Parts: sequence; structure tokens; C-alpha cells
Amino acid sequence: MLQFFAKYKYFFIVLTILSAIIIFLFYNALKPKERLPVFQPAMVNAELVDSTVQYVKKYHTIADFNLINQNGDTITESHYKNKIYIADFFFTTCPSICPIMTDNMVKIQKEILNDKEVMLLSHSVTPQIDSVPVLKAYARKKGVQDDKWNLVTGDKKQIYQLARKSYLAVKTDGDGGPYDMIHTENFILVDKERRIRGFYNGTDEESIRKLMHDLKVLKEEYHD
Repeated sequence: MLQFFAKYKYFFIVLTILSAIIIFLFYNALKPKERLPVFQPAMVNAELVDSTVQYVKKYHTIADFNLINQNGDTITESHYKNKIYIADFFFTTCPSICPIMTDNMVKIQKEILNDKEVMLLSHSVTPQIDSVPVLKAYARKKGVQDDKWNLVTGDKKQIYQLARKSYLAVKTDGDGGPYDMIHTENFILVDKERRIRGFYNGTDEESIRKLMHDLKVLKEEYHD
């Protein structure tokens, strides 16, 4: 028996390797591909959702918008057509979470710099302070690449409606009045159909790693 195995040992080695490859291929073929959920208002903490959309269970998308970026250009939803993008809400004078969030956005920008499918969008929640020149100075300080990342200002009510009714990202029921102030650490992953595919803590490194993983998963949906 030992002589038999010795005689055919190379055959058995090759057979073992081929068997392992076949099992691996079958496993990958049968394993379901990871897919991200499509978030609807009814799936999200009610504190983050405007009461007018809290019970929406399907077809939720980011509303049209018309805002001004750091270069004074008008930015609308058309600038993000057929793009995956990551959105957040910040203000340039924020002393607490915003600098950390912006630094993490800078890191994400570096990762997607040559990726034509992905962009970034940051909304000022104090548009009366964050004028175009202020945003431009902030963008230069942080190393914002104009073709990848828009820092936008504009009508405060519109921005607050986007935060509450579209991005489902803010724990306040303020409507953008003169004394309203929203503050959120959320990064929101939006797909090419303007649907929300994930929420992430923009101040947390582990959450940012999850975001980058989910971005890869989302991109694969469009390349199956």
C-alpha cells in the first residue's frame, strides 16, 4: 500500500490541489454577493426623520437641490448624475466634530481622487456665515479638490429640508429658521439613483473603514 501511494504521490498531490480549487470556486459561486440595503425613512430612527416622511417605506430619494459651491458655481443634483457620492453637514467655524469630519473627508478624497464614479458633497448648516469666500478659504486650507468635492452654501431652509427630509441625518425638528442649528456627525452614502445606502459616523475611524468597504460593495453593483 505504501509503495502504491509513493508511486502515485504526485498524482494525489495534484488531485488534492485541484479538489481544493474546485471547492473554492463552488463556494464562491454559491455564496450570495454582499449587497447594501436601500434605506427608507421608515427604517431610520424617527428622531432623524421629518414627520412628513417618517412612514415612507419605498421609493425614497434625495430631492432636487440648487446651492452654491466654494467657487461661486451653482450646484444642482445634475452635477451628481450617474455618480455615487458621500454627503455630510458641517460649518466652517465648528470647534468640535466638524474638523474631525472634514479631515476624514480629506482622507476619503485621497482614496477616490482617480475614481470618476465617486464624489463628495458637504452642506454648510450656517450658510449666513459660510459665504463663497469663506468656503473657498476653507477649501484651500483643507486641500479640497474642486472636481471631486463641493462645499455648498445657499438657502438655509433648503439645506435644513435636505438634512431632515432627504438625507435623514439630523436629530432636530428645526426648519432652518434664524435660530435653528443642526449638528450631525453622519456621513451618508448615496447611490447613482439618489438612494441612501448607508449611514456612518464621520468622526470614527472604524466607521470610515466600513464606509470605504461599503463604497466598494456599492460600486460592484454597477459592474456585475
